Amino acid sequence: MLHEARTVHAATGKDELVSGMYVDDLIIIEACVEDIDRFKRETVARFKMSDLDVLSYYLGIKVKQGKQSISLGQRAYAEKVLEHGAMADCKPPMTPMEERLKLSKHSTVAKVDAMRYWSIVGGLCYLTHTRSDIGFAVAYVS
Repeated sequence: MLHEARTVHAATGKDELVSGMYVDDLIIIEACVEDIDRFKRETVARFKMSDLDVLSYYLGIKVKQGKQSISLGQRAYAEKVLEHGAMADCKPPMTPMEERLKLSKHSTVAKVDAMRYWSIVGGLCYLTHTRSDIGFAVAYVS
């Protein structure tokens, strides 16, 4: 929960409010709920905004907050990446990449659409935020 978050300024040792904004999404973290409420009131006075209460979804990442933990997931996003790659019906392998795979510029395999390839790789890169296990494979193919 947000009121359990604690950030401490390195130089002063005091709690501080941290906000993150991307286009029209805003996250606020502070140890004190009253400080969050004050920040929200000041922000609403200057900008048109909606308060969606406790964070549950942000930039394609599902956020589940418990008393002692926070979990992040991108299942819906991963399914979209699989659909885009025409792999929606595939079965997951034991490892994210073929062992000892060697890529070559001199391949005899038919060429692929480079824009589509990079689009899929870009999607996989974003997926590594919550799936670090595929990080090496994604970096390898990129």
